[in-house]
Amino acid sequence: MAYDFSKLKYAESVIPSRSIQEAQDLQFKLVDCMRKHFTGDQFLSLGDLGVVPGLQRPAQTKRVEETLADFFGTESAALVRGAGTGAIRTILSTLVEPGDKMFIHQAPVYSTTVETFRSLGIETKPVDYNDLAAVEETLKKDTTCKVFYIQHARQQPTDTYDLKVVIHLVKMVRPDVTIVSDDNYCALKAYGIAAEYGADYSTFSGFKVLGPEGIGVIAGKKEAISLLQHRNYSGGGQVQGYEAMELLRMMTFAPVMLAIQNEQVQEVCQRLNEGEIAGVESAYMVNAQSKVVILELDEPIAQQVIQASNELGAATHPVGAESKYEILPMIYRVSGTFLAAQPRLKEYGIRINPMKSGASTVLNILDKAIKQVKEARA
Repeated sequence: MAYDFSKLKYAESVIPSRSIQEAQDLQFKLVDCMRKHFTGDQFLSLGDLGVVPGLQRPAQTKRVEETLADFFGTESAALVRGAGTGAIRTILSTLVEPGDKMFIHQAPVYSTTVETFRSLGIETKPVDYNDLAAVEETLKKDTTCKVFYIQHARQQPTDTYDLKVVIHLVKMVRPDVTIVSDDNYCALKAYGIAAEYGADYSTFSGFKVLGPEGIGVIAGKKEAISLLQHRNYSGGGQVQGYEAMELLRMMTFAPVMLAIQNEQVQEVCQRLNEGEIAGVESAYMVNAQSKVVILELDEPIAQQVIQASNELGAATHPVGAESKYEILPMIYRVSGTFLAAQPRLKEYGIRINPMKSGASTVLNILDKAIKQVKEARA
């Protein structure tokens, strides 16, 4: 039996993404921010290295950070080592001490985020963010938590909370609590990041917006960002000027590419539900963590279908789940956090992200893979 999503509205369960026209406008906005912070000559330079006296980081990296702060409308921004996980770990280590308490959503937590909480000695207090009354009551009763941590993308299939609404509620009830968001998979795709909605700090991986490996982005208030930059007095610990420039250049192309991808996700889902592929019981769109299609098969052959898809030209595991290397469509297992919520999906569920391919390519591979597996079992 397929998972019952009948009680969920599309607008609640799936995070809205920009249209191609809206993504184009976002691209133009980013380029307009670039020209305010770079001369033409500066932009065509790959940049400097190490700890520049008076800046404690490369001057070109500083220009990129100022461009991103302008783009997101925040007081400041920082590029750090360690991709999205590094960004989360760095900002939390700046805000809390071992033993401090923090609100988190009552749902499976991404594995590297769990390790971040453990390594920093943070005591977490779960509350169901889908239940605004419960959030408000907990905020009023528990005055010991210093941080409210929220993930923009869905942690489980039944998540319906509106990021903007939750942030507004927290700031209304407990303005003293610092809000930190994990905006991975949503930056440049959704209609904004948490810091644009009133959160204190947003974090995401530059790798997931077509940038180089290992660069994390933090956007938010100047106070903590200045402190974390001051603490990082190491030439080798800097995001070097040429890396910062590669990130900024590639981010230019990310909004439109991600909007095209979103369009193909919708088409794949629609065509599957119209019965185009035999053996598919149901299909639905989720943010797990990026917006993808999860299909449920009528037989427990998901792992075999994934393996067959590899031979037909589909990627069956991610590099960065939307990195610059991921061109072929991905037909792969359901995410770990979703499996924790719905173990049945391990044998019946498949996650599909078209990446840079069209819907017809995805369905052609899937149709052949299912047929091959079923014929081999007959």
